[in-house]
Amino acid sequence: MFSLSLLPLPFSSLSFLPFFTASQEPISFHLIQISSFVNSTWIQYHGSGWLDDLQIHGWNSVTDTAIFLKPWSKGNFSDVEISDLVELFRVYTFAFIREMRAHVHEFQLEYPFEIQGIAGCELHPGGAILSFLRGALGGLDFVSFRNSSCVPAPEGGSRAQLVCTLLRPYGDIFHIVKKLLYETCPRFLLGVLEVGKADLQRQVKPEAWLSSGPSPGPGRLLLVCHVSGFYPKPVWVMWMRGDQEHQDTQRGDFLPNGDGTWHLQATLDVAAGEAAGLACRVKHSSLGGQDLILHWGGSVSIAVIILTVMVLCLVIALGLALWFWRHR
Repeated sequence: MFSLSLLPLPFSSLSFLPFFTASQEPISFHLIQISSFVNSTWIQYHGSGWLDDLQIHGWNSVTDTAIFLKPWSKGNFSDVEISDLVELFRVYTFAFIREMRAHVHEFQLEYPFEIQGIAGCELHPGGAILSFLRGALGGLDFVSFRNSSCVPAPEGGSRAQLVCTLLRPYGDIFHIVKKLLYETCPRFLLGVLEVGKADLQRQVKPEAWLSSGPSPGPGRLLLVCHVSGFYPKPVWVMWMRGDQEHQDTQRGDFLPNGDGTWHLQATLDVAAGEAAGLACRVKHSSLGGQDLILHWGGSVSIAVIILTVMVLCLVIALGLALWFWRHR
């Protein structure tokens, strides 16, 4: 990713983001564009806006209008500013598709092809903001924007160099892009973080449980640790033997729940005789330093105890009923 600017901001301006200063991880706002050119008449366009991995904007390609997915998706921008930006992207979308259709052969492209673009800015610890813009063709880096000019990516070869050469005369467009990246995006990012802080700073404790997955082979077990319903996304899940981390722990992908929380699984392939003594440990900011620890076999032991108690109660009840019947 190529940088455009590092804008230092007073760290006091981030005082409303305790979750940010604690994690020391960058936070980005970025727009993603995916344009699929199936043929000269059939084009599919998808646009979206993201705060890290949380989608907060969509784009209706039928009506060419923006979709605001959160109450705070507009940040602290006025309705007039938002309207102007939406109109700018509407014009850009139309012009982009029109120009690509008109210059397919000049750009040495053949149907079908897909163009991906990402543009935005990233807030770093200390208050610096890094802006970026890059485009890809078929999933491979193609061109980027740096120092107010188009820069071909090595993966793009001669075709990327040709595209940058053809775009070079459009100085007005580069000026608009530079203004959006240097000025508009940083201001919008800080505004979204401030207006949405109540939602972004919420803490939801995870729930965790254990199960066994499909057997990996004879004499082996697949232990599964499920962690679900947590927010924010950063979480630490590991199979342990005592205080030692089991390095064969495999973590799956983060999966979103319908309420905005996350789900994650951590699995461990072990010999059946080695499962005893293993535990799954979960660390999350919402737990206040009190980790969740689930011991393999613990749930089975509890079930056995409950079943035993129920059987004893049944035996006692039957015994008392028999005693009363005999004495009556």
